[in-house]
Amino acid sequence: MAEFLAPAYIWIKATHVAAVIAWMAAMMYLPRLYIYHHQSSPGGEAEGYFIAMERRLLKGIMTPAMIVVWLLAILMLIANPVLLSTPWFLVKLGAVLGITAIHGFYSAAQKKFAAGVRPRTEKFWRFMNEAPFILMLVAVFLAVAKPF
Repeated sequence: MAEFLAPAYIWIKATHVAAVIAWMAAMMYLPRLYIYHHQSSPGGEAEGYFIAMERRLLKGIMTPAMIVVWLLAILMLIANPVLLSTPWFLVKLGAVLGITAIHGFYSAAQKKFAAGVRPRTEKFWRFMNEAPFILMLVAVFLAVAKPF
């Protein structure tokens, strides 16, 4: 373990977990907003509210939380680089990369919604509402159980 990070490691880890919770809450709420956005009248007052809510959620909570998650994860890897050689961690990292890719997909969709385009369907967004949750479950169970 990197000695200079050892005294703070548990606090880095706790803050990382708190940031993951914020990130995942936003990741599961944004597709719900997209569903409601689909249900609103194009050009109507409600659509304007959804565009503002989607932007605020993405820019004010979701993206900052993701950045904190990744920065703290990097600090934890600097402190404990042996994690990179454990199979459970590599699978967990793959799940987190998948969540990050979905985040990017949500971000691109937000720009389309803001431009008046309604990408995909309500049914698609209902499915996408579950995708980050499933990947998060994989990451959490691997991080806690360290099965292999």
